[in-house]
Amino acid sequence: MTEAEFWQLVTRSSPEQDQSSLADNLKAKLEPLTDGELVEFDKFFGQQMRRSYFWSMWGAAYIITGCDSEYAFAEFRCFLISLGKEWYDKVIESPDLLGTLEQWPEKDGYAYPFLDEYDLIAGQIFEDRTGEELPFVPSGMATPQGKKFSTKKKLLKSNYPQLSERFPF
Repeated sequence: MTEAEFWQLVTRSSPEQDQSSLADNLKAKLEPLTDGELVEFDKFFGQQMRRSYFWSMWGAAYIITGCDSEYAFAEFRCFLISLGKEWYDKVIESPDLLGTLEQWPEKDGYAYPFLDEYDLIAGQIFEDRTGEELPFVPSGMATPQGKKFSTKKKLLKSNYPQLSERFPF
């Protein structure tokens, strides 16, 4: 599996696509893959999860939704991956660019940038087939990289001007 093939598999068809249809689509795309391809896919997914494991990314999630747990931050990073390579790469460089994303998946009328267990689909398919788990690929270090973001409103507005305007607090 190439990186380009990975991105074709994980990228959502539209920004507002809901969590369950996105998961169903990925599962349908992964089921025909060989066991080896599932291992490769999972390796790419883990690499992208680690690549986005920064406090600056968590700060963006905090502004959008008040994200305050490791679990929610993992779901947020799955959402970022689902945006596709172009958006993902831009946001890794500058998390504030998420403020320019025009459409968001929503829940109860609010932006909902989370994908529950999106990163586990390949492993579930592999385990159902083989009875074994995929090799463990950590999704990050003990703590995110970089300097921890401040929850002070003035600093959040200064560090994330586009997101702060889009998601006022």
